[in-house]
This record gives sequence, C-alpha cells and structure tokens, in this order.
Amino acid sequence: MSTTTMTPETTRFGLPRTLRLGFRRIRFELRQYFRAGDQVFFTFLFPTLMYLVFATIFTGDIGEGPDAVSMATYYLPGLIAGGILLSGVQGPALEISTEKSDGTLKRLGGTPVSPVTYFIGKLGQVFVTAILQIALLIVVAVVVYGVVLPMDAAAWARFAWIFVLGLVTCTLLGIALSSVPRTGKSASAVVIPIVLLIQFISGVYIAFAMLPEWLQNAAGVLPVKWIAQGMRSVFLPDSFKAAEVSGSWDLGLIALVLLGWLVVGFVISRLTFRWIHRNG
Repeated sequence: MSTTTMTPETTRFGLPRTLRLGFRRIRFELRQYFRAGDQVFFTFLFPTLMYLVFATIFTGDIGEGPDAVSMATYYLPGLIAGGILLSGVQGPALEISTEKSDGTLKRLGGTPVSPVTYFIGKLGQVFVTAILQIALLIVVAVVVYGVVLPMDAAAWARFAWIFVLGLVTCTLLGIALSSVPRTGKSASAVVIPIVLLIQFISGVYIAFAMLPEWLQNAAGVLPVKWIAQGMRSVFLPDSFKAAEVSGSWDLGLIALVLLGWLVVGFVISRLTFRWIHRNG
C-alpha cells in the first residue's frame, strides 16, 4: 500500500501549521499513554521497579578505596539506559503496531494530518515520558539509597547529549520495529522479548565484562550497550573505565555508533512506515 495521498488540504498546510498541529498532538499522545495502565507499568515504571529489586538485593560497595561506590550507584547508569530503550523502542513499536491494526492510521490517512505531524506527537510524547521516567529513577536512587549524584557540569552536559541522541535513535528504531508485528495483538509477543533480550546482553542488568566474549562482540554493535557505557561515564568514578572492554569510556565512539544507528532507524522507518498496514 502506498503512502498517504496528498490532498488539497495537505498541500495547503505549510511547515508552521504542520509543526503547530504536531505540538498539539503531543498532549493527545500523552493522555493516551497514561490511560494505558499496562504500558505505564511495563514502560514507564518498569526501570524504577527493576532498580528497586537490584539495589535492594545486591548491597555493599564495588571498587576500591575512595572510588568505591554502592551497588545502588553502580546499577543506576544501566537502568537509565534500559529506560531509554523502553521509552524509545518498546513504547512506539507497540503503539504504532496497535494503531495500524485498529484502524487509527487508516483514519488518519484520510485526514489532512501528515505523517510529520503524527511523528512530532510521538517523539514529543517519548521525550516527555522518558524525562519523567528517568527523573523518577534518579529521585528514588537519591532518596531511598543515598546515591550521590555528580556535581560536575561537564558530566551533566555529557548526560544530556547521550540522553537526547540515545532517545532519538531508539525512537526511530522503535518506529522501524513497529513494522515487524503482523497484528496489534501479536505486537507484545514480538516486541517485549526483543527488548528484554537486548537489555540483558547490553550491560543493563549484568556487567558487560561478565558476558562471554562472543556475546560481547554481538551486543557490542547494539546502541543500548553504548548508551549504558556513556551513562556509566557520567555516574561512576573515572577509574571504572578500566572495566570497559577497551579500558576507556570511548565517548567519541559512542556518538558515532548512536549516529550510525540513528541513520539506520531513519532509513528503515522511512521505507516501512505506512498509514495503512501492508496486509490491508
């Protein structure tokens, strides 16, 4: 099925109106998101709940001397990366798959709403919910487990660009993944196992250096591994970079890998997204 047919209404809509409608749609997407209780649990609250489990079960310190940190601090960067993955990949993939199946995209395809407007709404919803999600996770870490946050402005600037670049990349990959499930009912069975597997092999729950070498090589191409590594550079002492595969934080390589996946996600999304599902 071809992409949305241009109508006289859409040709009259310039960029300003397209952007204005897109920003209005963010509010609609947010209302829809928080009304879905299962999505709020498995996407929004899941990283915080998993953090509570790991930080409660695994206690004590890791590291030596003044650079030793609590296990609660050690697990925080990985769970932040996991939250970015859930918000960017799992959320949009499930939502778009469902909207294809229930006729929402078909109805939108018959209106002057453009795909650009639609995706501004999706991307805005992802950013708002991800910011709230990560803020909740950090507040729990500080209040419940006494995690000490970095005081260096450079560290928070690093956090900001890794967060933004990682979230945009994951969102585009989530849009691409939405084309895989054949129906809305099968979307959870397809998307959630993929996301869970990626988390386990990317250093979210298990230290990446503990994985077998062949699994490190396989997971080393995935963006979440690099997001987690970047977040460790923000929240862990500099001495912890010795535990990374290369013995360095590799910030430049993190940026290049994420930009590469961003391009891949954009191209696949552009090629596969349709207002109406291929099978009708």
